[in-house]
Amino acid sequence: LAWINEGRVTRVEERLIRPKDMRFSGMNIAIHGIRPEHVENAPEFPEVMEEFHDDFRGATMIAHNAAFDFSVWRASLDLYRQSYPELSYLCSLKMAQRIWPQFLSHRLNVIAEHLGLRFSHHNAAEDAAVCAHAAIEMARAVKAAAVHAIPAAIGMTPGRLTANGYEPCTCRKA
Repeated sequence: LAWINEGRVTRVEERLIRPKDMRFSGMNIAIHGIRPEHVENAPEFPEVMEEFHDDFRGATMIAHNAAFDFSVWRASLDLYRQSYPELSYLCSLKMAQRIWPQFLSHRLNVIAEHLGLRFSHHNAAEDAAVCAHAAIEMARAVKAAAVHAIPAAIGMTPGRLTANGYEPCTCRKA
């Protein structure tokens, strides 16, 4: 997770979470390098959610390919029978596609390279920080006063999580 305040990344946090069933896919291990021994003593999902509960309430969150990240988050909340926090979310992938259509790819590592940022791709803290820095640059590119003002500038409807469910983040057809 990365926090943006007044146009700057002010905090970055990362937590390992022990899966309820401790099943690991070889493909996922190859992507992020997290193995069972890395999480055997880590807290389960509800403990981590509780730690950040106040941060989530009423927040605007950003994720690169938000549909995936928020589907995983909702599945985890459902698995533990936890209510969804009330928040809005934006997809930095969709924003980048609208704001920088000239890019051949809108993958996070390509955007990082364009912005001159070096990072370890698929490391949660670094991905979050790059996503936040990219969102700040996208706000500047569309002359939005803040990151949460980008949707109005590009025809995006933010996604929402509510106690009653969710609404996906969408963009009007260009």
